[in-house]
Amino acid sequence: MQHRGFLLLALLALLALTSAVAKKKDKVKKGGAGSECAEWTWGPCTPSSKDCGVGFREGTCGTQTQRSRCRVPCNWKKEFGADCKYKFESWGACDGGTGTKVRQGTLKKARYNAQCQETIRVTKPCTPKTKAKAKAKKGKGKD
Repeated sequence: MQHRGFLLLALLALLALTSAVAKKKDKVKKGGAGSECAEWTWGPCTPSSKDCGVGFREGTCGTQTQRSRCRVPCNWKKEFGADCKYKFESWGACDGGTGTKVRQGTLKKARYNAQCQETIRVTKPCTPKTKAKAKAKKGKGKD
C-alpha cells in the first residue's frame, strides 16, 4: 500500500513539473509576458554601469513596452555600436606620415533593427616591429 501511495505522489509531482515547463515554453513563443504583438522594435543595449557589461534593451510594439536583459561586450567599438556586426579585411600597410594603419569592414549583420552603416573604416596606430622571442631561457630543461 505504501508503494502505491509513493508512486501516486511521484506521478502527481511529475505532472505538475511538465505542466509548468509547458506554460513557460508558451510564454517564450508569444514574445514575453503574454504579448500578442508581432512587430517589436528594439532599442540599443544600454549597460547598467560604465560602458560595457550586463544591461537592458527596451522594445516597443504599439502601446506595449518590454525590457530585455542584454550584454554589451567590453571590446565593442563605440563608433559603430555593439549591434552592428562587420566583416573586416586585413590591415593595410603602415602610413609613415600619420603613423596609423587602416582597414575597411562591410556590414554582415544588424541585430535588433539597428541603424548601421554599410561600410566603415577603422584605424589603429602602427606598432613598432619587435624581435621574436626565439631564444630559450638559459638553464631550463637541460641537465
